[in-house]
Order: sequence, then structure tokens, then C-alpha cells
Amino acid sequence: MPLHLYQIVILAIAFFMLYQGIGRYFKHQSGQSFLKFATRIIVWGGMAVVVAFPDISNMIAGIIGIEGNINAVILAGFLLVFLMIFKLLSAIEHLEQQISIVTRDRALSDIQKEQKN
Repeated sequence: MPLHLYQIVILAIAFFMLYQGIGRYFKHQSGQSFLKFATRIIVWGGMAVVVAFPDISNMIAGIIGIEGNINAVILAGFLLVFLMIFKLLSAIEHLEQQISIVTRDRALSDIQKEQKN
């Protein structure tokens, strides 16, 4: 069964996201929890399985009641939405860390000024 272009692209993105998540988790980078790691494995691993074996999505679509070639569109839309949400959450976590650093620095400088006076 030959792979289509969209399958290759989505598989590449899924494997990159899995590789990135596994690397971050095992390097114990800040903000990486087992829940995030497991979520990433389930979502991106599931995405890779569905893309590599599209008959699975047709079987699930038949059970749910969705028929036709819309599965590829739904899958691509789900992938893009999840990617955007994940990137937004990562950006928000980064901003929270930066705010914490600035707040600590400000508090320390205020304490040092009080001690000088």
C-alpha cells in the first residue's frame, strides 16, 4: 500500500513531536510532567497509527456513523488544532516562568534596597 503525500507529512510531524516530547521528558526540562508526556504519546502515537493504517479510521468512522473521505480532512484539522493548542500552552508556560524570574529579581532588589537603608 503506497503512502500518500499527506500521510508522509503527518507521519513526519507526528514522529518529530514524539521525538521532541521524549527528549524533553527524559532530559527533565522544566514544565515536563508524566501527564504531558503520556498525552503526547497517546495523541501523536495515535495520529501516526491512524495515518499509517487508514482502514482503522474507516472502521472507527463506521462505528461512529461518519462515512466517506472526510476522515482525512477531520484528521488533518485535529492535527492542526492540537498543534496550535500545544504551542500556545508551551508559550504560556514560558511566559509564566519569565514572570516568576522577574518577580523574584524585583523582590530581591527591593529587599537589598531596604537593607541598605
